[in-house]
Amino acid sequence: MIRPMKAKKIALWVGICAAAATVTLVVVLRYTHWAPRMVTLQGAVIRRDTDPRNQLPVAGTVITASDSKSSVTTVSGDTGYFNIQFPQRIWPREAVKLAFRHPDYKPLDETILIGIHVNVNQPYVIRMTSTEAPPPAPKPHPTKIDDIRIRYTINDRTETDIGSAVKVFEVANKGSTPCQEGDLCSPDGLWKEAKSSVTLDAGAGNIFRNVRASCIAGPCPFTRIDSSGFNRDAQKIVVSAVNWSDTATFLVEAEVYQESIVSKLRLAYPVIYGRDLHFTAPPTAEGVTIEADVGGTLTVFPLGPDLYMGWGICNSRKGRNNDTIYQCELKPAYSF
Repeated sequence: MIRPMKAKKIALWVGICAAAATVTLVVVLRYTHWAPRMVTLQGAVIRRDTDPRNQLPVAGTVITASDSKSSVTTVSGDTGYFNIQFPQRIWPREAVKLAFRHPDYKPLDETILIGIHVNVNQPYVIRMTSTEAPPPAPKPHPTKIDDIRIRYTINDRTETDIGSAVKVFEVANKGSTPCQEGDLCSPDGLWKEAKSSVTLDAGAGNIFRNVRASCIAGPCPFTRIDSSGFNRDAQKIVVSAVNWSDTATFLVEAEVYQESIVSKLRLAYPVIYGRDLHFTAPPTAEGVTIEADVGGTLTVFPLGPDLYMGWGICNSRKGRNNDTIYQCELKPAYSF
């Protein structure tokens, strides 16, 4: 039988231990962040290869991430990038399973343990092994591809100076006429002001540049020219002038430019890594063509929408600046 005094001591020590355990748990939770959190996994899927230049992005990979409660599926983009955000919070030390599937690559499964101090937002680089059979060994004397050039055209807008325009006009008025109610008045409000305008048309497809207007005769100190009608390039311009003294004469001059579209040929050179050829074309490029010396003969290969080329297999994707990134792999019977 436990004596009352001894029972009180035991109860006191049990309470102290419970309180200490609670404090310890709170401290651990506070300083180790032992709490569920939202998890976002991001990374890139690339081809496994010992040569970094051949570790190409694997687009179209189906990625499934799952934990004990749910699963999320996404697909890698053109650059191999993927981003997965779980719909609910995940506890630390919980395992997240990742499954990577692509018809041209071996299945790959990864497990990520959500650790207390692990930054789950770090990028993960996933390397998948291709299931394609390695290309057969080249023939003893493969056809040589030399002097490769990329040709395309760009349509540029150009302007040509085709002449000038000259116009003289007058603003008729009688000086020293007091300004009445309803009249246009001089800046000081004392004298009657007259106004006149002239319009110039450069013609369809043309614009005016370097427009100049000036007072050339009469009491020019008592005139003002309104330039708001010709402060930008336009096919038509309006020049206005006001006069609060005797009749004044004004001169307008401008150059006439003709706008047109000109196709300009551009040449570029690709970069070659092993049996792969890489190059880019700007967003405005048209008629992308590969020229090459094939076995001693100059040959032209217009890629077209199907990217067909006799000595290689080509594909393309859009870059960040909307340019087009091309990659061509040699067929077995050819070599660079």
